[in-house]
Amino acid sequence: MFDVLNMSANVICMHGGKATLTKVNPRVKVMGQPTFTAPCPVVVAGCAFPPPPAANGPCVSATIAMGAMRVKSMGMPVLVGNPGAFSSAITITSGTPLQLIPVPGRVKAM
Repeated sequence: MFDVLNMSANVICMHGGKATLTKVNPRVKVMGQPTFTAPCPVVVAGCAFPPPPAANGPCVSATIAMGAMRVKSMGMPVLVGNPGAFSSAITITSGTPLQLIPVPGRVKAM
């Protein structure tokens, strides 16, 4: 079981940049906050990973491709997660996963 993600969840790239999930689902709310559905585009700002030639950064965007297997809203899977990395969210440019720092919620999904 995983927490259903809402607007309170903090998502960062592995280099500390703030990731903003952009596909808000206004029809389903968890703890008064809108949720998200997959696939979900993500915009990353403030990534500290250096650009070429020093490295292949910074992280600028990503897509979270997978959501809950059994819980859907408007026909799309809701985004779920627990602390750690999104295995299905790889940032564009650097190729590293996004890290989820969820706010513990009251709604769980599979």
